[in-house]
Amino acid sequence: MAFPPLVGNRRGRFTEQREPVEEKERDVGAPAGIDWEWATRTGGTLSGRQHRQLAVELARTLPKLGGAQLKRVLGRTGTGRLEFAGLRLPDSKLATAAETEARESLSIHMLEHSYRTYFFGRVLAELDGVRYDDELVYIACLLHDLQLESPTPGRCFAVAGGERAAAFAVREGAEPERAQAIGAAIAAHITPGVANDLSDPGGFVSAGASVDVIGARFPELDPDWVAQLLQRHPRHDAKRQLIAAFKAEAEAVPKGRAALLNSVGFLQLVRMAPYSE
Repeated sequence: MAFPPLVGNRRGRFTEQREPVEEKERDVGAPAGIDWEWATRTGGTLSGRQHRQLAVELARTLPKLGGAQLKRVLGRTGTGRLEFAGLRLPDSKLATAAETEARESLSIHMLEHSYRTYFFGRVLAELDGVRYDDELVYIACLLHDLQLESPTPGRCFAVAGGERAAAFAVREGAEPERAQAIGAAIAAHITPGVANDLSDPGGFVSAGASVDVIGARFPELDPDWVAQLLQRHPRHDAKRQLIAAFKAEAEAVPKGRAALLNSVGFLQLVRMAPYSE
């Protein structure tokens, strides 16, 4: 959301990570078994049981989105921001190669969305006080929608994109475990329940994308900073592009997570997001 919180750790498993001491309330997250192994084995096709489990997670998450919309209507704004002056982005060989891969593979709509996903994720991670692997989440954000505009019948775009990104990372010299962690984060990012934990790469990507796609947690951000971000990375009619892409994805994978999201009003949430386009 885009997508309420698969949480991918560096071994490619999707698990919820809780604060060990602080009793801060946290959502349960994605059901057990919806992980990297499941994703690559099934292509992201949900069983009936998994469909019901994720529907329950969505039922828990959607009211919170309504609360965020109410805060916007009431004019409540936050302070979350990231200073662009002097900001350093990951510049390792792999990160630089990922930038090139994104520029050469993505449409302008998806490229700018991918950068915004990363910056929104960074701000939310700071607000939540969590630590994250900056290189890993940067690469995963840049490449998380590699396959969104090229749906594959029977194979979820997040799974196909995760596999493609993992193969890319291996070609660029990444260790297999590192490459798999990138793929796992991408495969995870549209699973309801993942975005609750930004210390996990899949949760980071999901949370950042959720702000950009449906305005989740938007009231926690400084609106002036958001305006600066949109000047740097314009939306380019993002709503129309995303709606078309998710409709096509649901047709290609009718038992996948995108189809489930669409069935509970995801496309309307995209239309209602606090952006003009």
